[in-house]
Amino acid sequence: MWVGVVAALLANVLYSTGFVLEKRALSAMPSVSVREPLRLLRQVVSSPLWIGGSLALAAGFGAQLAVYRTLPIAAAQGIFVAGLVLLLLLSSVLLGERTSGRERFAVGAILAALLMVVLSLDEGTDTVGEDAPVPLVLAVCLPSLALGVWLYATGERRARQRHRQRSTGVEYGVGVGLLYGVSSLAIKGVSGCLTTDGLGGELLGLLASPYPYLLLFTGAFGLVMSQAALQRCRASLIVPVCTTVTALFTAVLGTLAFGEALPDDPVRLALRVAGTALAVTVLLVMPKHDAPPPAAHPSSPPKELTNG
Repeated sequence: MWVGVVAALLANVLYSTGFVLEKRALSAMPSVSVREPLRLLRQVVSSPLWIGGSLALAAGFGAQLAVYRTLPIAAAQGIFVAGLVLLLLLSSVLLGERTSGRERFAVGAILAALLMVVLSLDEGTDTVGEDAPVPLVLAVCLPSLALGVWLYATGERRARQRHRQRSTGVEYGVGVGLLYGVSSLAIKGVSGCLTTDGLGGELLGLLASPYPYLLLFTGAFGLVMSQAALQRCRASLIVPVCTTVTALFTAVLGTLAFGEALPDDPVRLALRVAGTALAVTVLLVMPKHDAPPPAAHPSSPPKELTNG
């Protein structure tokens, strides 16, 4: 279990570093759009800073694979969300982003909510699921993918409306978070496929499952959608929203799909349910628009000339 904890902490560092590096690289690029994916890809692959960030994210996915082989899904998500603190620090130091008091309170509440979920775990009774029924996986993932793309498209349409307040990116964060939630379940499924005996059996079992195809879809769409969102919105807000949605999606639906039982103890069950409800509530009340920049102080009007 401790190997999984270390791998989860390493994944936190890699994810936070990767997002911040990509955001910094995107800030220096011309505007990108999901409607021009090839142009977007040409721009990002020409940036060494962006490539460094994407390599850090890829390494984070590798660490996540090790996590899911040793920790229950809910415990893993609790540790992953704790990485938001590191992200806020990096965003402040490297990107110069400033969060409002309300947003800092929201992030603190999210961390408290996920801490409640972690406290609901019991090492003696919690088990690590390895497989899930394919029809159940598809029933969970396919509508979630459709909803994620629809939410993102809704945010795009609103952003194109003239005279509209600048969005903080909540819609983008929820949409991308749903895609990454499906990706997280697919990684969990891949980790289960890799526990069978023999390399040939592992490969055939993996190709016969929906997991590699879900990863391809979420990887391609998630890449394009997340890059446009990161360029338009503050990383210190959009990534926490995305991470919260991903964590809740994976912890709740992944626990059910992979048969990792809920706590029998009423106190632990109450902690898990209350933590989930708190995180969802915070997400719903987070500010949807950035505050307008402070108005410049007008210069003192010239004194009127007087006769005599």
